Amino acid sequence: MSSLIFHIAERASWLGAQGEESYRCASLATEGFIHCSTAEQLLIPANERFRGRRDLVLLCIEPARLAAELRYEDCYQSGMEFPHVYGAVQVSAVVDVLEFQPGEDGRFELPPELG
Repeated sequence: MSSLIFHIAERASWLGAQGEESYRCASLATEGFIHCSTAEQLLIPANERFRGRRDLVLLCIEPARLAAELRYEDCYQSGMEFPHVYGAVQVSAVVDVLEFQPGEDGRFELPPELG
């Protein structure tokens, strides 16, 4: 799974995309792109932005299947370039969906499939 990129999604939003051609989230409308991470980066946004949330899934996205532009950018001067998808993600580009639940302390760990 090392070539994949990952998007933390609200389960309801992902389920709403079923039967559609593509998945969209709020950041696409407000920021112009969908936030993603590499496996090595995943826990940074998970624990900074989603700590304690239990309504999430992890979309495993195959970049070669994306029709939208994929850019690696350091938008927050963090010194790390995160993958951003500038458009909707085709449902067919999502090759796996993993449950993404925090531990009892509210913090996330990598799913065993990525460890």
